[in-house]
Amino acid sequence: MTARGATCKRLWALDADLAAAFDRIDHAHLLAQLGSFPAKGMIAAWLRAGVIDQGRLAPTEEGSPQGGVISPLLMNVALHGMEQAAGVRYIRTGTNAGTARPGSPVLIRYADDLLALCHSREQAEQVKARLTEWLRPRGLVFNEDKTRIVHLNDGVDFLGFNIRRYRGKLLIKPSKAAVKRIRARLTAEMRALRGHNAQMVLIRLNPIIRGWSAYYRHCVSARVFNALDNHVWKLTDKWARFTHPHKGRRWIVSRYFGAFNRSRRDRWVFGDRDSGAYLVKFAWTAITRHTLVKGWASPDDPALADYWAVRRRRGRPPLDRTRSWLIGKQRGRCPLCGQLLLHAEVEPRHPDEWEQWITATAKAIRRQAIVVDSGSESLGYTAFRLIHTHCRSRHPDRIGVHQHSAIPTDEPSGLLEPVAWKAGTAGS
Repeated sequence: MTARGATCKRLWALDADLAAAFDRIDHAHLLAQLGSFPAKGMIAAWLRAGVIDQGRLAPTEEGSPQGGVISPLLMNVALHGMEQAAGVRYIRTGTNAGTARPGSPVLIRYADDLLALCHSREQAEQVKARLTEWLRPRGLVFNEDKTRIVHLNDGVDFLGFNIRRYRGKLLIKPSKAAVKRIRARLTAEMRALRGHNAQMVLIRLNPIIRGWSAYYRHCVSARVFNALDNHVWKLTDKWARFTHPHKGRRWIVSRYFGAFNRSRRDRWVFGDRDSGAYLVKFAWTAITRHTLVKGWASPDDPALADYWAVRRRRGRPPLDRTRSWLIGKQRGRCPLCGQLLLHAEVEPRHPDEWEQWITATAKAIRRQAIVVDSGSESLGYTAFRLIHTHCRSRHPDRIGVHQHSAIPTDEPSGLLEPVAWKAGTAGS
């Protein structure tokens, strides 16, 4: 990280936001950027197609509809070359290839949000002036109300994270705005769940908790996780008292709280007594430090396929211990069809995307009880394995029998590969 360490030089940040970026992209300049791309005509037609909202057609003379599947890609095309325009220069050769040159600013951009780390306030103002001129022919301008220059000792928010130096030490935490949003969402969900049973509470809240904690597990989040667990406990306690207004405190505690998770010494876990299911906690998500991608490494470079495969293989998805152990034991494969249990080439990049991934994974993978046998004789105990949900109906003749030959010995190649999970390695 270019802002860490006691001897860090880039202590000023240009926190910039583009005003209505998706709505103002200049079509002519965007198409010129595409050059001789074969589908250039199709993209031009998309840009002029218009948008239907509530049955009414709105023309699109400029910009790209925000939320469209291709809009983020078009934004990247339009803003290609921003680093060079900001004056960023990299070392091209040697052991430090891909590292910013001394004295050069560093720019980080995600869609229309960008952060430039500079050596001084004057340099940050120069970067802003350069980018203002560079953005003009693209039809884009800075949102002056949200664009500011700050010192890292005061901190800056970017993509839901707060980046700040404390007495010379860089700490990245969930931003206060992000914490406020998740608290408000949890409160709204629990209010909407009044009148529902405990099982519905678990179905609605577990993906939210797992998704949010998965997104923020790579930063300094332990205190925030504990605070959110305290907030969730208050919400579930209030829900239980609302559901049973004529029951006493002791009855409510014995009905909904207990040591549901046997691997945790915690008797204040909210759960459903009938099914044994329980509500996960933010603090149960292990904090794993993130190793930066090498500056020269592109996921689209076929020569670096092994580099990205190693990074994915060392990743640890936010699954419960039982599923993580079973996937590692099965080498990431379904024993019925031999295909990967988890499929993703790119890790989710937003709490909502993590929530969707977790929900989809829970529906696609089922834990199955099987009778372990050896040849013609049963060994007399029951084990568990993970299979695809659709394989249960596609391979009915292989249900209930542990077939070691159905588990391939070759290493999987998709994201979140569990080969290294047994050793507990963190993402790299």
